[in-house]
Amino acid sequence: MRIRDIIDIVIVAVVIYKLFSLIKETRAEQLVKGIVVVLILTKLSRWAELYTINWILNNAITVGTLAILIVFQPELRRGLEYLGRSSFYTKSLVEIRGESLSKVVEEIVEAVASLSRQKIGALIVIEKHTGLNEVADTGTEINGYVTSDLLINIFIPNTPLHDGAVIIKDDKVKAAACFLPLTENTGLSKELGTRHRAALGISERSDSLSIIVSEETGGISIAENGTIARYLDIQTLRQILLDMYKPDPDKQSFITKWRLKNEQREE
Repeated sequence: MRIRDIIDIVIVAVVIYKLFSLIKETRAEQLVKGIVVVLILTKLSRWAELYTINWILNNAITVGTLAILIVFQPELRRGLEYLGRSSFYTKSLVEIRGESLSKVVEEIVEAVASLSRQKIGALIVIEKHTGLNEVADTGTEINGYVTSDLLINIFIPNTPLHDGAVIIKDDKVKAAACFLPLTENTGLSKELGTRHRAALGISERSDSLSIIVSEETGGISIAENGTIARYLDIQTLRQILLDMYKPDPDKQSFITKWRLKNEQREE
C-alpha cells in the first residue's frame, strides 16, 4: 500500500465522519438508514434471483436520486454553510471589534437578567458567520447599538415589537419582531414553548446562538447547533457570550461542554 493510498483513505474517512456529524440527530439520519436497507435488499434480491423485486428496487434507487436531493435539501444547505463558515473564510468578532466585545456582552447580560427577574419572555438571536438577512427582513429594522435599555424596551409586553425575535449582529441590534422557523425535531419535551422551538429552529439552519427567557418561569436557556441548554445562571451566560466568538477552530460548542461537565458530575 502506497502513502498516497493511505492519504486517500484518511480523507474519505474524515469526509464520512463529518457527514455523519452534520446529520446526527436529524431526520436525515433515519433516511440514511432507510437507504442502506434498500441497497442491502437490492443486493439480496439479485443474489436470490428475485428479478421482479430487484427490478422494482433498482428503479426505486434511480428515481430516488432526485428525491434524495429534495428531501435532504436542509441538510445539504447546512453542509455547504458549514464549509463556508470555516476559519479560512471568516474572522471572529474578537478580531473585528476587540475592545467593544465586553461592553456588548455586559449590555446583553444586563438585559437578560432584568427580563428574567421580571419574567418577561424574550428571544435574542446572535448572528455569527451565517447571514440572517432573510430572517431580519420579516421584522422591523432597528440598526441601533446594543444596549440593555433598548433590549428591555423591545420585549416589554403589549409594545409593538415585543412579539418575535431580536437579531443582533456584531454590536448592533439588526432587527426586532422577527419570525423564526420552528424546529423540525418531533422528540422535544412538551414543556418547551414556541420561543424555545423557534430558537432551536434557527440554530438548525445557521450557526447562530439564541438566548431565550421563559415568560412562565423566567428561566434562561440557550440554543446552538440544534440543541438546547436550560436553566442557566447569569455568570454562565456571561462566560458563554465572552467565549462565543473567540478564534479557536477546535473549540466545542458550549452545549457540548455543558453536557460533558454535567455527565462528569453525575459520575
